[in-house]
Amino acid sequence: MKDLLNFAVGPVMMDDETLEVSARQIPYFRTAEFSAVVKACEANIKALFDAPGDSRVVFMTGSGTASMEAGIINVLTKADRALVVNGGSFGTRFCEICAVHGIPFTPVICEAGKTLTAEQLSEIDASKYTAFVVNLCETSTGVLYDIDLISEFCEKYNLLLIVDAVSAFLCDRFSMKENGIDVAITGSQKAMGLAPGLSVMCFGKRAIERINSNKVDSLYFDLKSYLLDAERGQTPFTPAVGIIYQLKEKTDRLMRNGGIVTAIKRAKCNADYFRARIGDLPFELFADNPSNAVTALAVRGDMDAYDIFLKLKDDHGIFVCPNGGALKNKVFRVGHMGNIKSTDYDRLIKGLMGLLCK
Repeated sequence: MKDLLNFAVGPVMMDDETLEVSARQIPYFRTAEFSAVVKACEANIKALFDAPGDSRVVFMTGSGTASMEAGIINVLTKADRALVVNGGSFGTRFCEICAVHGIPFTPVICEAGKTLTAEQLSEIDASKYTAFVVNLCETSTGVLYDIDLISEFCEKYNLLLIVDAVSAFLCDRFSMKENGIDVAITGSQKAMGLAPGLSVMCFGKRAIERINSNKVDSLYFDLKSYLLDAERGQTPFTPAVGIIYQLKEKTDRLMRNGGIVTAIKRAKCNADYFRARIGDLPFELFADNPSNAVTALAVRGDMDAYDIFLKLKDDHGIFVCPNGGALKNKVFRVGHMGNIKSTDYDRLIKGLMGLLCK
């Protein structure tokens, strides 16, 4: 598709510099040169996550769900009891991971499109729990949860804090240091704007201690071997070599150009630009506290959200992000990640107006 324009929330539009790296031949990776690249990526990720100096980074070939599952089963056991915020598809996924692995959990239910409140937390007897699990941005609804509220709650009750920042990273503020985050995870295909296939996990001291002491019934997902191999800049199994080279170029560039503050500002500018220009369209913001990463739009009347996705794709070469399940025909999403400019949003709005005028 020659004029493809992608507003989905992963994969996203890549920068020219990333595309240039993608076009290169992939070298063999069990070398000192590749180890140096991995070590540099680890340092950059720790800086961008604002992680404590004794934190460790793990790179795994897999989607964001791979890091969600690996983070849960390595840090938590059947002796734990977790609170899991469930306000959409990805909160449900954390619940499914805990259920599959027999980790006791209680869902903290948030209505789709609604954020977690202090009143909800005040009703929980936190003394019964050992961990708190949350998707910082619930990507399926566009909601951003209040990380300060959550971190204060976890600090008060000494709960391990596991944060899926797959969509929030580089779009919304969080700090492993300031928010007391024990596990933070993300993926390559979201705001980093890389090819899909690389899971990125950062672990604080408490999480590392648990990883090294817990028994995991898995070969590929046992992170003890990843932490050991990471000491020499390697991974126990074949990494997504090409994506790690993309990561090195992208994170080096981010660090040169203002780091996390500049990245978040860019995402917010994109989100603000788009939201300011849809007032005349028959849509409503679905999230009561929207993330900078994505705008979820609820359609009005007898409009069909999935039909809008199909017509934009087929007639205009424009991808927005459809929803599934109960929201399939009610909500579609527009991302603010990747190599997107204001003129691209102008083209999207023109396409939407064209569809609505037919």
